Amino acid sequence: MDAKSQYPKQQILPEINVTPLVDVVLVLLIIFMVIAPQLEAGDRVELPALANVDEKAKLDAITLTVTASGRFLLEKEHIEEAALHAALVSVHEQEPDKRMVLKADRGLTYERIRRLFADAREIGFNGVALMVDEKQKHLAEK
Repeated sequence: MDAKSQYPKQQILPEINVTPLVDVVLVLLIIFMVIAPQLEAGDRVELPALANVDEKAKLDAITLTVTASGRFLLEKEHIEEAALHAALVSVHEQEPDKRMVLKADRGLTYERIRRLFADAREIGFNGVALMVDEKQKHLAEK
């Protein structure tokens, strides 16, 4: 008997078990779905809601965010309140035609937001827009 005749002529077909791969991919997907919303810089800001929001195109503007805790974010970067005025003046000097969008939490007082509008006008911004969410129709009808 030679070496070739010892073994039967069966061909072994390889099988790929994809179950572990699918399990790992699903776990990673769930992890990214949970973590991704938290990757955005800054605190959560609940915007005030209006019934009829104007759907204009996005403005080329600088965004100032004020959180419920009183933190300021200028273009998603934390800035102290004492340095805010100087930073806004600097932005306005670099790009005088740029507008400002104020993204303020709905829990803040009107007085505080009004002061920010007045500061922006004093600095010389052409326009200040207040970012809002649209109310759900069933809430707006009540």
